[in-house]
Amino acid sequence: MQYREIGKTGLRASLLGMGCMRLPFVNGDGNQGVDRELAFELLRHAADSGINYFDTAFGYHGGQSEAIMGEALESRRKDLIYVTKQPPWEMHDIPTIRRNLENTLKKLRTDYMDIYLMHRVMPATWDDIKEKQLLKQFEIFKEEGLIRHIGCSYHGNYEHFTKVAQEYPWEVCKVQHNMLDMKREATKEGIEFAGARGIGVAIMEPLRGGGLAYAPPVVQKVYDASEHQRSPAEWAFRYLADIPEISVIVSGMSNMQQLECNLAMFNQADMPSPLSAAEKATITAARQAYESIITINCTACNYCIPCPQGVQIPGIFGNYNDAHRFGHFDQPRRAYMFATRAGGDATKCNACGACVEKCPQGVDVVKDLQTAHEALKGWNE
Repeated sequence: MQYREIGKTGLRASLLGMGCMRLPFVNGDGNQGVDRELAFELLRHAADSGINYFDTAFGYHGGQSEAIMGEALESRRKDLIYVTKQPPWEMHDIPTIRRNLENTLKKLRTDYMDIYLMHRVMPATWDDIKEKQLLKQFEIFKEEGLIRHIGCSYHGNYEHFTKVAQEYPWEVCKVQHNMLDMKREATKEGIEFAGARGIGVAIMEPLRGGGLAYAPPVVQKVYDASEHQRSPAEWAFRYLADIPEISVIVSGMSNMQQLECNLAMFNQADMPSPLSAAEKATITAARQAYESIITINCTACNYCIPCPQGVQIPGIFGNYNDAHRFGHFDQPRRAYMFATRAGGDATKCNACGACVEKCPQGVDVVKDLQTAHEALKGWNE
């Protein structure tokens, strides 16, 4: 296992980090909650195998994740890097912000957080975070020794990410990136921008919610043509490991098989090593093959939103396309479940047609929303 410096924090993280958002469920059923014994076994084996970076959040698994992680790893705490996040929407006032951190520390059975992240910084929330001076409370916690390093998890585009990176002296940032998200989210250029400023970069969604662990035939054909015979997941991980500004790649491993497979990949003697021109060409060709499998011609230009009924049109189409692109529906259905809970699913569409008039791609939005709904509904039923 390779270890890398996390920016200027002085911390050294295992290149493979453990995400605690997808812990195993009882009987594999999300409605029955986390299987604590399996989760304990998974987390402890990860720590015993050299993973030292453990990432959770205030609201993961309905608030259970922090407590499960804390109980599982209590005896190993001194050797590990604990990372969690407090969301701005739970920061109602100064006493609440402190109480949230105190509850987190209690659940994690620790006196301090190594890294404390402002959760889901994005274009819609950043100005409010600044106006309310929420990060001032993090600075007070740091002065008190309750947290050691301040960071954020970010969702948004490159331009806004560089703005956020310059407007606060972050020590760590967690961003979404993978071999498909070249023009989405912070992008590789954003990662390089953060690294140049000394910000430690942690990666989320390295396999696009698990989708990149699956290669449909058109993509597998590309991989089969390479002199390097690797699994689709390994190609995706190696793409990220080749970026020197990345400190840690956080993977949400849900079972022992996934953990063992990832450990085997990251424990290889040549993992990571600089990608050759031929390897980069393979990844580029695979990306193009994935992108060719799109069934709804949505480019996520967002001209169709806001929808008068609050339907999350580009997100729904993105989930549907990902499901077909990867040949794997679990994560897209899970994402659609969250859209449904937020009242933004396709059933809210009243066929007003406003989106159809605005779509520059000529997508029959009303019809395709129903197609996507039928394919994505019923996660974990």
